[in-house]
Amino acid sequence: MLDTQVTKAPPSLLYMVKQVELVVRSHLDELVRPSGITALQYTALTVLERHDGLSAAQLARDSFVTAQSIADLVRSLETRGLVRRERNPRNRRELLILLTEEGRALLAQHAGPVRELEERMVRDLTAHQTEQFRQALTRAWHALS
Repeated sequence: MLDTQVTKAPPSLLYMVKQVELVVRSHLDELVRPSGITALQYTALTVLERHDGLSAAQLARDSFVTAQSIADLVRSLETRGLVRRERNPRNRRELLILLTEEGRALLAQHAGPVRELEERMVRDLTAHQTEQFRQALTRAWHALS
C-alpha cells in the first residue's frame, strides 16, 4: 500500500481576511449592541472622530458601505443625537456630517472594550509583528484602492 498524503493548499489570503473581518464584526456588534448601535454605525462614528465634517459620499467610502446604506445609517445616528448635519459653507448644496458630543461620549464609553478586542486579536504577536501586520494590511488596502 502506497502512503500518499495529499497536501492541501492553505486557504487563500482573501478568505482569511474575510474570516477575520466576520469574527471582528461579530465581536464588535456584541460590544456596541447595549448602546443600541451596530458595528457599521460604530465604524462610521469612528471615521467621523478621525475626520469630522465629511459628506455622505466620503463617509460611505471611508466606512465601507454604499451611498444608500450611509443615508439610512446617518438618519438613524442623527435620530439618536450621535451625529448632526449642517450645510457646507463652501458648497451650500452639500450637507456635512458631524459627530455630536453624545457621539463622542458613546465612542469614549466603548474605547476600552474595543481596544481590548484588538489586543486580544494580536495577543500572540510581538509588538514588532503587530506593527508589521498593520503595515501589511495598509499596503494591501492601498494596492486595491
